[in-house]
Amino acid sequence: MQSSKYSIEDYQRAGDDMFNRLHLDSYPVSIKYIKNIEDDIPVGVRRPIDTKEKMSICQAFTYARRFRQKLCITAADNFCTPSSVAHGWVPLTMEEFVESQVRQKWSKDAQAEKRRAEHTYAQNFKNIIELAYRGVIVSPLTETPVIPDAIMIYCNGPKLTYIINSLNYEHKRKYRIQSTFEGFGESCAKGGLMPFITRKCQIVIPGTGDRSFAGIQDHELGIGMPASYIFYVLENLFQTGAGQGLKFPLRQLIPKLDEKLTPGFKYMREIIDKKLSEMKNE
Repeated sequence: MQSSKYSIEDYQRAGDDMFNRLHLDSYPVSIKYIKNIEDDIPVGVRRPIDTKEKMSICQAFTYARRFRQKLCITAADNFCTPSSVAHGWVPLTMEEFVESQVRQKWSKDAQAEKRRAEHTYAQNFKNIIELAYRGVIVSPLTETPVIPDAIMIYCNGPKLTYIINSLNYEHKRKYRIQSTFEGFGESCAKGGLMPFITRKCQIVIPGTGDRSFAGIQDHELGIGMPASYIFYVLENLFQTGAGQGLKFPLRQLIPKLDEKLTPGFKYMREIIDKKLSEMKNE
């Protein structure tokens, strides 16, 4: 599913370019799914379980983008068990999945969870399980040791708009953004897995796990994309409007005001003008 058109060095340079041109607060995240835990983990990539730790995927994203760590998360490393199931690392029946979520009390009742499972589990999990992936390698894109399958970028609203504008610059179906929202699994699923599986970009509004575990800031949003799409984004970055509208840095309208704005300003203006006139005539 992954194109070999671009090299690891190309992706590293793209990460640098995106980070610097958009003045991002953290590095774009490189996401690579692996099938063989023994053979597919590069030197320099660590597993939390090797130091007797556990870590969620969204936490690994934070360590990668803010602390430049390279990590591999598998079902054994991941304390966020629903995301291990969602990634197909451990097969559960739909009934087992529903029971686990009922105990979490995320939704109103068992019927609500069954409706959710019929929509998400049947359409996604079974297909993912058949792909036989067993883990994910996460790193800052600027230092990625592998050619990524997906890229996740965290940023604020205006910077996300620039990325969306870039993807829509030619309005090609390939780059069209398709997003659904649940409030769960936003970064791990929509930031990485769904763009990889569906080849479609996903807007990410950090969800419950992100905010509880991963230190997401209130202003942060994100976008997940198939890895090679970052080159298309960079090609079109800041092209929308040909210098009109949004520019970088963001140029917002500044109202033209005078001292009539408030009674106090107006009163003081009259005094100042009188004093300036007196000073001029001295």
